[in-house]
Amino acid sequence: MTRTRILLADDHGIVRQGLRAVLARDPSFEVVGESGNGRDAVRLAETLDPHIVIIDISMPELNGIEAAAQIVARNPRTGVIILSMHADETYLLRALSAGVKGYLLKESAEVDLNRAVNLVAQGKTFFSPAITSALLDDYLRYMQQRNLRDSYELLTEREKEVLQLLAEGKSNKEVAGLLEISPHTTESHRVKLMQKLSLHNTAEIVLYAVRKKIIS
Repeated sequence: MTRTRILLADDHGIVRQGLRAVLARDPSFEVVGESGNGRDAVRLAETLDPHIVIIDISMPELNGIEAAAQIVARNPRTGVIILSMHADETYLLRALSAGVKGYLLKESAEVDLNRAVNLVAQGKTFFSPAITSALLDDYLRYMQQRNLRDSYELLTEREKEVLQLLAEGKSNKEVAGLLEISPHTTESHRVKLMQKLSLHNTAEIVLYAVRKKIIS
């Protein structure tokens, strides 16, 4: 059995201990290292080559989002899950821009942590349910205040397929392969759906998909 190698990064030892206890419930997980600051987490991610890095958003020396950006830049295969106390769109958007695949609220870590690790290890994304609910509420209020129709219905069926795959972290080449279309056609669909939805980058595509519960 191939075990999922995990690096834990939190500046509180007792939190790391708690995370270890939760992860120990799944025998396919292996914690290969721990870090108490952001810079050390980046270094350990490079030397230990974990499949998953679980990192607190508030870390000394280098905050979790900046550390995540460096980890992903050095090894895009590493799945980073942010731990946070904040169900806030600003933090989530910054985390997505850094390349993280999961955003887990500390209050729900005991319940959701192992599922988050399994999904991110499969190349999928995970966001705490409380985050998706809050974002959806904000989005619905925004639409109602401006008397706007559901923008998702502006997309063609193919654009909806492309949107979901991009939000799941697939590259243009991977999307093209899955849908059996050319990379050029994939890029054309990507440009059109971003124009229709007024989105400007991949992070906003992911955030939109979370709001609409296209991905979880």
